[in-house]
Amino acid sequence: MRIVVTGADGFIGRNLRVRLRERDQHEVMVIVRDTAPGQVAAFLHDAEAVMHLAGVNRAKDEKAFGEGNTEFTRKLCEILASTGRPTPIIYASSAQATVENVYGRSKRAAEELLLRHARDTGSPVHLFRLNNVFGKWSRPNYNSVVATFCYQIARGLPISIHDPNAPLKLVYVDDVVDAFLRVLGTPLVAGGHHEAGPIYDTTVGELASALYSCAASRSAIAVPRVGAGLMRALYATYVSFLEPDSFAYDIPCHSDKRGAFVEMLKTPDCGQISYFTAYPGITRGEHYHHTKTEKFLVVRGAARFTFRNVDTGQRHCLEVRGGEARIVESVPGWAHAVSNIGEEELIVLLWASETFDRARPDTVAVKVLP
Repeated sequence: MRIVVTGADGFIGRNLRVRLRERDQHEVMVIVRDTAPGQVAAFLHDAEAVMHLAGVNRAKDEKAFGEGNTEFTRKLCEILASTGRPTPIIYASSAQATVENVYGRSKRAAEELLLRHARDTGSPVHLFRLNNVFGKWSRPNYNSVVATFCYQIARGLPISIHDPNAPLKLVYVDDVVDAFLRVLGTPLVAGGHHEAGPIYDTTVGELASALYSCAASRSAIAVPRVGAGLMRALYATYVSFLEPDSFAYDIPCHSDKRGAFVEMLKTPDCGQISYFTAYPGITRGEHYHHTKTEKFLVVRGAARFTFRNVDTGQRHCLEVRGGEARIVESVPGWAHAVSNIGEEELIVLLWASETFDRARPDTVAVKVLP
C-alpha cells in the first residue's frame, strides 16, 4: 500500500514511520513542513491511504493555527478529491476540538472539512481526538507536560507546578499508533470518530511524583511498578529522555575475602535480583528462611548446593555448572549453602521473593556443612 504521512517528522509521525517500516509491506511517502507544494500534490495523487498528522498546536501568531490545521487540510481534501478515488484518511485531531480557543476551532474546522470530503467523495475518514500524547521522541515545552517534566528531571533541572491537583488525561504514543494501524488494516471499518487508548486519568502532581520515582530508581536500586499501565508507559518515556552518557550507572558492590555481592534491582512486591561471586573453595550462605524463597542460576563456574532440613535434619546435595540453564530454589525451613567446587570464580544470579529488610531479615544463620 502507498501511504502518505503528513507531519511525518513530528512526534507521532516519527513513531508511526518506524512502525510502518517494521511491517516492510508499505511504500511510505512523507510530507513535512518544507515539502514543495508540487511534491505534496504528487504524493497525495498517488496515495492509497493518508495518515494526516500535520498540524500546529503552538504558535506565536494565531494565524498559524488556521494555516497549519485548517487551510492545509482544505488543500489536502481538494487534491484527494481531484483523483476521483475514495482514499482512506486517518486524521490526528485533538480533544481540544471541543474547546472554544483558537487552536480548538482550527482543529474542529479541519474535522468538518474532512467529514464534508467524506460525504462528497465516499472516502472513509477516521477522526481521532487525541488527549495529551506522550512517549519517546516527544518535544519538551511543545508536545506535552510529560515531555517537559521528563526532560527536566532527567537533567536534574527543577520543574514548575502551578496546581498539583490539575487533572490530566494522557494517552501513550504506542497506543495511538496501534489504533491508527488497526484502522489502516481494516479498510471496511466505518469512518467517523474513533478512540485511541487507554486514556489515563491523573493529575499534574501525581505525574511529577511518578516521574521522580522513575529517576530515583537508580540510586535506590528499586524500580516502581513499571510492568503495566500508566507507569509502564511513563517509565519508558522517562528513560527515552536520558542522554547517552547516562545510559549506564554504577551500583554498590560489597566485596570481602569470599567474593562479591551486588544487589541489582528491588521491586515493590516481586522481590529483588542480585548476584554473588565466590572464589574457589569458598562456601556462601549457610542460613535458612522461614518464608523467603530464592532462585539461584549459576552463570559461571561449578557449584554444590547443600540443603539441611532444620527440623528433621534431612540432607540433600546437588551440583550445577554454568551454562546448564538450571534453577536451584531454596525452600523455607531448609538451610542451604553454596560452595564453589571449581577452579574459577563462581558467579551466581539470585532472585529473592522479597526485598531485604534489615529490621526483619528472615535470614537465620546456621551451620549446614559438617
